[in-house]
Order: sequence, then C-alpha cells, then structure tokens
Amino acid sequence: MKNIKGPAIFLAQFLGDTEPFNSLEGIAGYMQNLGYKGIQIPTWDPRMIDLKTAAESKTYCDEYKGKLAEIGVEITELSTHLQGQLVAVHPAYAPMFAGFGPAELADKPAEQQAWATQQLIWAAKASQNLGLTSHVTFTGALNWPFIYPWPQRPAGLVETGFTELAKRWTPILNAFDEAGVNVGYELHPGEDVHDGVTFELFLDKLNNHPRAGINYDPSHFVLQQLDYLQFIDFYHERIFAFHVKDAEFNPTGKQGVYGGFQGWVERAGRFRSLGDGQVDFSSIFSKMAQYDYDGWAVLEWECAIKHPEQGAAEGAPFIANHMIRVTERAFDDFANVGADEAFNRKVLGL
Repeated sequence: MKNIKGPAIFLAQFLGDTEPFNSLEGIAGYMQNLGYKGIQIPTWDPRMIDLKTAAESKTYCDEYKGKLAEIGVEITELSTHLQGQLVAVHPAYAPMFAGFGPAELADKPAEQQAWATQQLIWAAKASQNLGLTSHVTFTGALNWPFIYPWPQRPAGLVETGFTELAKRWTPILNAFDEAGVNVGYELHPGEDVHDGVTFELFLDKLNNHPRAGINYDPSHFVLQQLDYLQFIDFYHERIFAFHVKDAEFNPTGKQGVYGGFQGWVERAGRFRSLGDGQVDFSSIFSKMAQYDYDGWAVLEWECAIKHPEQGAAEGAPFIANHMIRVTERAFDDFANVGADEAFNRKVLGL
C-alpha cells in the first residue's frame, strides 16, 4: 500500500488584496507556518503563476519550484477550474460566466472557448515543466439547464450534449497525455459531469481516455445525497486528486436538496469547515489508503459561517490527524506460520 501526501491547501479561496494573501511568497509562507506541506495553484490569477511562461520555459518552472522549496512547500497540482468552465458554457449562463475569462471575449462564445482551450493546453505543458503528474479542473456544461426533466427533454438531447463536451475536451486531454499528466475533474453541481453516472457517460464519449479522471470531493456528494464512500469503491482507479472538504445536509419540511433559492447559511445542504460537517473522513482516508491513492490530500476551504483564517488554521492538523501511515506487514505476522506446500497439505489432511 502507498501513503497519501499532505496536508495541502487550495489557495483560491484565500487570495486577497492585503498581505500576506496578495502574493505567492506571502500566501505560501502563511500556509507553511500553519503546517501545510503542499499548495494547489489557481492559474487564473497572475499573482500566483504566469501560465504561458510556465508552459514555455523550464527555467521559469525550476526557479518557481525552487522559490517554493525555500519557503518549505511544494506544488500539488495546478488548477484551471475557471478556464475549464469556459470550455463549455450554455448561452443561458454566458453572462454570469463572462468574468471567468478576458472581458473582451464576453459575448464571443467561440473566441472564449478557444481561449479556455489554449489555457488548458498551456496548463498541461506547465504541469510537465513543473514535474507534476495530475491537474484539477471543471468540465463546463451544456446540459445543466436541463438537469430536471421538466419540460420533457427532447430525445437524444443529453447524448448530443455529452458528445459535444467530449469533442471539445479530447484535444485537451491529448495534450495532457503528451505531457504525462492526469486530469482530475471536480464532479460539481453546475457541471455536466457531477456524479458517477455522468462521469461514466462522459468517459464513454471520450472512448475511455486514459487521462480523464476525478478530483474526488465528498462535499458535493453530501449535497446530492450520493454514497461518497461506495463512490471510491467504484471509481478509485480514476481518482487522480483529492479535495478534503466538509459539508452537511439537514433537510426540513420546507426545503431539501434544491435549497429553496436560499443563501448558503440558510440552505439544507451547505459546505462547512473541516470537522464541522457530516463527512466521514476517517472512512474516506481508510479507503483511499486501501486503494493505494498516493496523491495529495488538499483542503478546499468553503464555509458560510467560519472565518477562512480559522478554517485554514484548523485544516492542517485535521488532515494530518486523518492521514494513514500504511503498514508494511500484516498485523498477525508474529505468528510466523510461513508458507510450505507440504505443510499445507498436511493441515488439510491430504
């Protein structure tokens, strides 16, 4: 069995305009002081990384890694969640997603998609130059407005949408394959790929592309009321990254999984800081160890109640306390019965 790496933290939710959260060195040092050994980099923020330069210059990447090593952290993965979202956007959502890309590309869906595709291809090469083996992102969505079948969906609509989604992602995944990097899609409501069934549909349309995998995040499954432990049994071979994020689901006589258009504090399902929700992380870490997951355990902090600095401070020891140092021998080796064919036959009376 293999050991999980960590604790690590996704920087996206902590970026700000004041020190130490407004520079790579500042935020990396802050997280290292809290006990984090790895950081996941949001590539859409130029303060964190110059993605194009990272794709084109091994020297830049070597210096980048060296700078972080001096601070005492390393990169877990690059993230292109915002760019990945723009690979596929239904027109109904286009105005709200316009801010995920360059302002001049708003209302220009073809150009916006081309920009997003280029960003992902740069991310593949940048990951290779940085010596990374996995990447995290979103799939985007064409079918999401039709998640509930009312009015009745036209026959073939979902299949057509997933065929197009796979068509857009295939050249990107090929670039990651050339770079030797796996892609972990975060299965997230709002994305066409948001649970096991949709992941399988996407994978089928991709002809089981070897680089298409999962960024496992149990919080999204709690909000969907999906069995997040059995999910690992089903898909462990395709889990390429791991977001450690907590959540809770407390339905009432007034609201359930859809949340009644409530804000995050009032919803039945809401994200929480680690330890404040309902996720059984002990069982998750056990299953991940059982299936030889040797990637990073990365905190993604999102909570509508607790302050992010408190969430970050509590997150490192929480993850560290759940990490399993896997055993190198069986617990009953002391019995030392050995293995001998003649003896085994004697035991069986043969």
